[in-house]
Amino acid sequence: MHTTVGIIGGGPAGLLLARLLHRAGVDSVVLERRDRAHVEHRQRAGLLEQATADVLRAAGAGARLDREGKVHQGFELRFARRSHRIDLAALTGGRTATMYAQTEVVKDLITLQLAEGGPLLFGAEARAVDGADTGRPAVRYLHQGRERTLTCDYVVGCDGSHGVARGAVPERLRTTYQQTHPYSWLGILADAPPVYEELVYAHSERGFALASMRSPVVSRLYLQVPNGTDPADWPDERIWDELDARLALDADPGRRLTRGPVTATTVVPMRSQVTEPMRYGRLFLAGDAAHIVPPTGAKGLNLAVADVVVLARALVHRHTTGSPELLEAYSDTCLRRVWRAEHFSHAMTRLLHTDPHGTPFEARLQLAQLERLVTSPHAAAEFADNYTGAPLVPAS
Repeated sequence: MHTTVGIIGGGPAGLLLARLLHRAGVDSVVLERRDRAHVEHRQRAGLLEQATADVLRAAGAGARLDREGKVHQGFELRFARRSHRIDLAALTGGRTATMYAQTEVVKDLITLQLAEGGPLLFGAEARAVDGADTGRPAVRYLHQGRERTLTCDYVVGCDGSHGVARGAVPERLRTTYQQTHPYSWLGILADAPPVYEELVYAHSERGFALASMRSPVVSRLYLQVPNGTDPADWPDERIWDELDARLALDADPGRRLTRGPVTATTVVPMRSQVTEPMRYGRLFLAGDAAHIVPPTGAKGLNLAVADVVVLARALVHRHTTGSPELLEAYSDTCLRRVWRAEHFSHAMTRLLHTDPHGTPFEARLQLAQLERLVTSPHAAAEFADNYTGAPLVPAS
């Protein structure tokens, strides 16, 4: 089989790229190693920047997003047992964030791809990328028990940090920058109605907590835990008690979360990683294949969307004009945004979490920085600008 663009990975990055290319008349094939049910139920981040929501709408994937997504004009920041509201819309000239689970984004894009787009092969495990530095690269993959080959004009790796695409860039030509934080998140899904209308980020001496939502009857919650934590050590009662303790306010000491059965717990490592360059010959890396951010600032999905919008424009430009100029600039163009998001996510992570190796002096500096964020209009505006993401015009 041959196609113009071979896409490895059927997550949001690969599916959105296929969608944007299809609408521009460029053919593609998506290879996804997991089955459809698995892909549609992978729990991931659910906060969409304004630009991401706009891109999905422009791609024709906004109908359910607009019906079911929860638009947030701001969020609540808690520290020293006090509450402060960060008004995102007022600080950014109207930009907002939307709670809409990544699983739902994926479902919407799969439905569109199967109905209108090119081939989307589930259970197709990419084994290798050959000839990335030639004019006819190929992806070798296993599908339905048979070894197959997909030849392409271009290959795009949207298959994560452990996928074959990243490894296809010669080690001598790539540099990976990384850092692991000294704590993780315990991610919690619970059949319990969310108590708060907006997200609540809480810094406390006991550690960080985040109260979020998946739907009017399902809460998505997070607790800072030590690296290596076993979710089995956190029974339901301990989870709810710890959330209440970290979210407590002096002004409202009796308020508690609505409790319900915890349906899933996972431990999420907090790490940062960037691989440069994001292009090798006719192979392009996008999303987690090129960069990972800690989940604190919810930048992972949004960065992946930004990558594929830049790449779709470049591929369409090449297809319609014959010019490789935008493709050659892809890595540099994306990395400027990537490093800005990495910096923000790193800073937000250090600001809100309790460092198990930190000193009392550093803890006081942390509180001073939090106080500045909620009292200085300039500090709040810069934070809100980064949180909601830089404007991004959708690909046509």
